[in-house]
Amino acid sequence: MRIYLDNAATTPVRPEAAKAAIDAMTVRYGNPSSSHTMGREATEMLESARAQLAEALGAKPEELHFTSGGTEGINTAIRMGALSMSRRGKHIISSLAEHSATTHSLDELEKQGFSVTRLKPQRDGSVSVEQVEAALRDDTVMVSLMLVNNETGGVTDIAAVSQLLKSKNSPALLHTDAVQGFLKVPFTVKSLGVDLLSLSGHKIHAPKGVGALFIRDGVKIHPLLVGGPHEGNLRAGTQAMPAIMALGVASQLGSRELTESLRHMSQLKAALQSRLTDEIPGLQILSGAAPHIISISLPGHRSETLMNFLEAREIFVSKSSACKKGARSHVLEAIELPPAVIDGALRIGLSHYSTLEEITALIDSLKEAFETLFKKL
Repeated sequence: MRIYLDNAATTPVRPEAAKAAIDAMTVRYGNPSSSHTMGREATEMLESARAQLAEALGAKPEELHFTSGGTEGINTAIRMGALSMSRRGKHIISSLAEHSATTHSLDELEKQGFSVTRLKPQRDGSVSVEQVEAALRDDTVMVSLMLVNNETGGVTDIAAVSQLLKSKNSPALLHTDAVQGFLKVPFTVKSLGVDLLSLSGHKIHAPKGVGALFIRDGVKIHPLLVGGPHEGNLRAGTQAMPAIMALGVASQLGSRELTESLRHMSQLKAALQSRLTDEIPGLQILSGAAPHIISISLPGHRSETLMNFLEAREIFVSKSSACKKGARSHVLEAIELPPAVIDGALRIGLSHYSTLEEITALIDSLKEAFETLFKKL
């Protein structure tokens, strides 16, 4: 039996979402830009999915714009948001622990004359409001910080950052990458106080290749993709209806199940961390507060060796963000952990569907690896 515990990289598509996608591909497959009956039907489907997602986020449907995923949403929010604000200043605040979509977007803006302050993350990968306050300047036009760090699970208090910006009368747009936060920690766009928020479908049991960007009513930014008038003139291109329908269903059901899902994942995480520290000498827990990400390390041992040992038993975890493709974690380097800790790090990702039996099998295999591989070294 395969045991998949890499849900921070991607999640299996839930059956209800897959069914919605198949329906949009084989039965109600009209183009929402067409004016005939099937086109109008597709438009109704599109707006129904938008309403489902809006309800899960506590947003207005017209504030949501479907994208191809988290990377496109992040690029649009940061690059186009900053350019739209450039007359007011060219300073941006972010951190050293962001996703590569953010770091590379900031690199592009620096080439265009923007100044970027990259804050050093705290031990759990989060950033404090005090750090943001110390970096804030009169010419700051954007703050972009992850809600939940994708490698450690550290949670940044985005609501407190929003309150800070308001108290300082800062014009800065506040963007949060909520790819790992949506349906993993409770929030609404109002409770966070953000201007821009990006999310991805394949982290919440919808397909890959779909996401959304929240743009608060009243905020005006330039489109990243130009062409037709799709998505309120903010994202040209025919909408990916099958994936969008699946995202709508996954967000609706995930929102309904949120309380139970958070309780379930939190219990599994607590059990896993407790047993690992009790039963494997020297193992370190690197995790933050998010319930679905457990970051661990066996210092002095290579994570690749451990991953291969687990994979041979059909247990799948990762060593860092999937987008790093096995490269060393820049997040753990930014936290300034010792090289031995970084090189022995593993990330375990839980989901609504993870079970205690899977966690037990992981623990047993990790103990076996420690006994058979590492004690001989």
